[in-house]
Amino acid sequence: MNQKNGKNTLGIDSCFEELGNPIDLFKKWFSEAEKREINDPNAVAVATSDKNNQPNVRMVLLKGISQKGFVFYTNFKSKKGKELKANSKASLCFHWKSLRRQVRVLGDVEEVTTSEADEYYNSRPYKNKIGAWASSQSDDLANRETFLNKIREFEQKYPEKNSVPRPPHWSGWRILPKEVEFWLDGEGRIHERLVYINEKGNWKKKLLFP
Repeated sequence: MNQKNGKNTLGIDSCFEELGNPIDLFKKWFSEAEKREINDPNAVAVATSDKNNQPNVRMVLLKGISQKGFVFYTNFKSKKGKELKANSKASLCFHWKSLRRQVRVLGDVEEVTTSEADEYYNSRPYKNKIGAWASSQSDDLANRETFLNKIREFEQKYPEKNSVPRPPHWSGWRILPKEVEFWLDGEGRIHERLVYINEKGNWKKKLLFP
């Protein structure tokens, strides 16, 4: 490493800072995205794979971040839910176009606790709670009216907006990061990439060629 202002540095843009923990850096980048990204700064692509090693990717919303990992919620009977139960590994990709930055995360997954799932579910709008009951996510749907009828059915079953229980099949996954890569766009595709790798509980960082 080079020396700069008395600190070890890899000679990269100051936005990467000199942090030993990728979660701390992610929180700073995410805070910037919340200020400048027009829509859904917490949108993230989640990649899973099935028993035939066929990758699947889709967008979800990040709903929790801690030193332990990254949390999103879903129907556990959905395609991604089933795949994560069969193969407890996943990757994430955040792309903030307004910042010209990207973050990739690779790691194992675990279910969030019941109390975590209940707390988040109870914070959701009424229609979102009803939708969690009405949608047999990823199953075939004969026509749109079938789904709308199921929504009306559960609205009648749970008319009290603050008393909708969490479905037993609806909860959250936490990605436990083993590797976190921060990417900064550069002119002429001279990008900057900094990766943190967890080695037996300790984070090591290095640069990658763009």
